[in-house]
Amino acid sequence: MLYIVATPIGNLSDISLRALETLRAADVIACEDTRKSSILLQHYDIHKPLVSFHEHNERQAGERLIGLLRQGKTVALISDAGTPGIADPGFTLVRSAIAGGIDVTMIPGPTALIMALVLSGLPLHSFTFRGFPPRKPGPRRRFLEVDRDSPHTLIFYESPYRIVALVQDALAVYGDRPAALANDLTKKFEHVERGTLSHLLGYLATVRVQGEYVLVVAGAATRAASIDTDDHE
Repeated sequence: MLYIVATPIGNLSDISLRALETLRAADVIACEDTRKSSILLQHYDIHKPLVSFHEHNERQAGERLIGLLRQGKTVALISDAGTPGIADPGFTLVRSAIAGGIDVTMIPGPTALIMALVLSGLPLHSFTFRGFPPRKPGPRRRFLEVDRDSPHTLIFYESPYRIVALVQDALAVYGDRPAALANDLTKKFEHVERGTLSHLLGYLATVRVQGEYVLVVAGAATRAASIDTDDHE
């Protein structure tokens, strides 16, 4: 059996009892970065063989894990933080296991995009998760333009090195829509900044930019509704 196990995105106390039971019972734990995962596993006194499984060795490591599963071993897959497969390695392993007739299940848990979406104050009923945008300006702009007219709330992940550029491009492509920027979620300095995209850009100029960010942007319909309301005041 292959278990996809969600792990904390910051606060180690957010792991579920079922996740701990699964990790303790697994024959092998596949993880994105063995050093980072060891912090979590040692915290809960879990000692299991670890297999490195990341974007640079996904095919080779995946074949090894499928081999172990065919031998009847129980494999638990975790990522550095959050839910494997969501902007992290995992999709190809799940697909290979399904194609090979191997049982797959999931231990649900934390994922930054849902927490950021709920805390944003923006519409929750329909949203599009776009993950990490391209690093270069041209491809990033084209990536954003795909959803310019989408009515759904948009969610992006970005590193501290490119978050300012992402917000600048989002402002240029979408206009000054309502948005929210979340970082250090579940950690001591958790913060969600809400406002328009131009407000977020100004906010970033006043703080030390660090940690992983989640940018949540209102959909086109939300912006249109806001403009219509303003026009009738």
